[in-house]
Amino acid sequence: MLKNILVATDFSETSEAAVVYARQLARAFGSTLHVLHVAGSVMATAVGAEGYTVDFSGLQREVEEAARKQLDALITEEDRRTRAAKATVLTSNSPAEAIVSYARDAHIDLIVVGTHGRGGVTRMLIGSVAERVVRTAPCPVLTVRQVAAESTMPEVEQVAAHAR
Repeated sequence: MLKNILVATDFSETSEAAVVYARQLARAFGSTLHVLHVAGSVMATAVGAEGYTVDFSGLQREVEEAARKQLDALITEEDRRTRAAKATVLTSNSPAEAIVSYARDAHIDLIVVGTHGRGGVTRMLIGSVAERVVRTAPCPVLTVRQVAAESTMPEVEQVAAHAR
């Protein structure tokens, strides 16, 4: 039984497809939907001259608040009525590690992530958060490509009906 489903989003179109897919699964199985965004650490990405002391805490708060607002916009009124959705923003330099850690701590039964489906040199140079999550997750991971999500959405309800 899928009690807790986690969908990680970076607010891209591919992630939006994953959110839609995860929401449908959560509704079909009566699961709690956890929507997670991992905000990068402003301090770790800042490059400055030696000897300067800069307080990045205000900027970090702004980044996290903007992410919270985007997450709140992803949660629908139906999600709020059923109390079946939780939105979380974490700060980390490693989105994959943060996603896996959250999944462990929240006892997630299924992780849903969007993937661009890059391969070869592009994946090697850029890396793949989805691939790292798949390799290290404590539970099954469903990767969703935008095209696949749009064409298979009705199948989610059929799968859930057979699982019951």
